[in-house]
Amino acid sequence: MMVLQGVPGFTGNQTSLNPAGPGAAHIEHNFAVIFWITSIVYCLTMVVLVISVWRRKHALNAIPAPQQTTEESDRFTIRAVTGAMIVTVVLLVIILINSFLTSRKLGKMNGENALTIDVYGHEWWWEVQYPNAEADKMVITANEIHLPVSVPIRIHGTSRDVIHSFWAPNVQGKRDLMPGYDTDVMMQVDKPGRWRGQCAEYCGLQHAHMSFYMVAESMSDFDKWLASQSQSAVQPADSQTAHGQQVFLSHACIMCHAIGGTTAGSRVGPDLTHLASRSTIAAGMLPNTRGNLAGWILNPQSVKPGCRMPPNSMPGQDLQDLLAYLETLR
Repeated sequence: MMVLQGVPGFTGNQTSLNPAGPGAAHIEHNFAVIFWITSIVYCLTMVVLVISVWRRKHALNAIPAPQQTTEESDRFTIRAVTGAMIVTVVLLVIILINSFLTSRKLGKMNGENALTIDVYGHEWWWEVQYPNAEADKMVITANEIHLPVSVPIRIHGTSRDVIHSFWAPNVQGKRDLMPGYDTDVMMQVDKPGRWRGQCAEYCGLQHAHMSFYMVAESMSDFDKWLASQSQSAVQPADSQTAHGQQVFLSHACIMCHAIGGTTAGSRVGPDLTHLASRSTIAAGMLPNTRGNLAGWILNPQSVKPGCRMPPNSMPGQDLQDLLAYLETLR
């Protein structure tokens, strides 16, 4: 990990070598055991190979009894190969036991008092829901998973279309999400930060552009975020944002997206009630800026070919008012 930190552009927020929780730490330990065992075996194999070649060459050049020397070299080679086979079996057993213990530790993570978060994979974005007994207080967002530090988390997931795989390497191992099947995976984050995740199962044209972020924060910050996200969208405060809201409700936007507190209630695409509070758009492809949002609205196919969002042609003033309205959705 220390070597990788010297690589330009390496942030350490999407790697199993920088564990942020106990699950990833168990996996990183198992990886380290396998890595060092196989590295040592490789080095020893090269040493034995060099010695064997040297002895063989020495035997062929021996005088006056090359046949006897060659036989001694052959016996050495047989002993070396036999010893290597025995050591290999022992090391494989050690790796097997360590892998079994790692899986057992992951399976024993306490889920009794876990915070449940529902995650649904779509082509090609992530829907995230925080269940609540009061339906109108349920938080629905996209491509960002906020969670409190040092609290057990249960990710309850499935797919809405094809097979996806939920993987945040700093936090936990990957878990496949299959349509028609529900699956649970326990995890916990012990370090505040933003940890990048990715779909790890090929799911179509934009598979590589289906990412998400896990935002770990203190319990007080998480509670504030959750309370804010449970509120309906703010109402327009001026004529520009009021017109922007009307543009949204009168164009194709309303056919796919929902905004709390308005008549927009479709679940085809991401919920936009608090769009402006998210750091990225298009499942992590672009920073959530006014310019990127404008380009995404007008021609999403030029940004993410094959996505289900169609182009949206509109007059320039309508676009500016729509952007002004969307920027208020925090």
